[in-house]
Amino acid sequence: MTRRLRRIAHLALVLCPLAIAAPAAAQDIATAEALFNRGLADMEAGRYETGCKALAASQRLDPRPGTLFTLATCEARWGRIATAVTRFGDYLALYQRLSPAQQVQQGERPNVARQQRDELTPLVPELSLSLPEDAPDGTVVKRDGQVMGDAMLGVSLPVDPGEHVVSIAPPGGPVQETRIQIAQGEKKRIVLEVKGPAAATPDAGNAGSGRRAAMIATGGIGAAGLVLGGVMGALTLGKRSVVEEHCGSGIGVDDETACDATGLGAAESASTTGLVSTIGFGVGLAGLGAAAVLYLTEPKQRDQAAGATSRRIRAGVLEAGPAGVVLGASGVW
Repeated sequence: MTRRLRRIAHLALVLCPLAIAAPAAAQDIATAEALFNRGLADMEAGRYETGCKALAASQRLDPRPGTLFTLATCEARWGRIATAVTRFGDYLALYQRLSPAQQVQQGERPNVARQQRDELTPLVPELSLSLPEDAPDGTVVKRDGQVMGDAMLGVSLPVDPGEHVVSIAPPGGPVQETRIQIAQGEKKRIVLEVKGPAAATPDAGNAGSGRRAAMIATGGIGAAGLVLGGVMGALTLGKRSVVEEHCGSGIGVDDETACDATGLGAAESASTTGLVSTIGFGVGLAGLGAAAVLYLTEPKQRDQAAGATSRRIRAGVLEAGPAGVVLGASGVW
């Protein structure tokens, strides 16, 4: 390829993207003009929501001072005065960057924009949202779908009058949504309530299961105590015969407390096993008694069948007197 052909090819590579991009830009301008006309017509007809949205879309495609001014006017008529004040401010800032000739083309728009901005500013409501001190770290707050960073929480921010949807999402917890109404000129400070995961409320079935588990556990402890007491009691009786053979008359002395080495060891062992046996029987009886009280006082669901009789058991002090008290349960079943 000659040097001349290489230059032509290079120039073609540079110009092709421009040739492709030009129709796209022209198409955006045409679309923006159609959206502007649609938005202006809807605004004049009082359909502010669709009108303002069409004007905003036109401004995004083809930013123009006149479109921005019209969009600010639409927002003001729609009642979104905080947004309107911002739009008028953006228009005035853009107006300052225009050339003198372009400024002349704007006519009375700058004066109207300043007047509207000054009249609407005192009517703009302010809303402050903050989290309580015990809110979990990482809790996300959104206002009208927009995430509010830490720097925005607790600060009075301008908002449009009307209803605002606030959502709170603690880490690991459910998303909570609340709706806040605010009027023109109103200033609200709201501390949001962060609710944790819903705690399970124990029902009758859960309570009954826990009671039955306690009944089984205490009954098992009681049975184990009786077994231990019986085993230790048998060992104690076995040691008693050894003591009789190696103490007192068993070794030929009158003192029944005198024992040889074997007798002394058996006596000490019998004392230990006897104590353990006594404790074991005590624990066993207490455990079985507690299990019996839990069983007899267990609340029953009301029988739906006609004529059914429910148990009525009361646990507590049955008798009291100088000699002591008697504990137990009474009633019918």
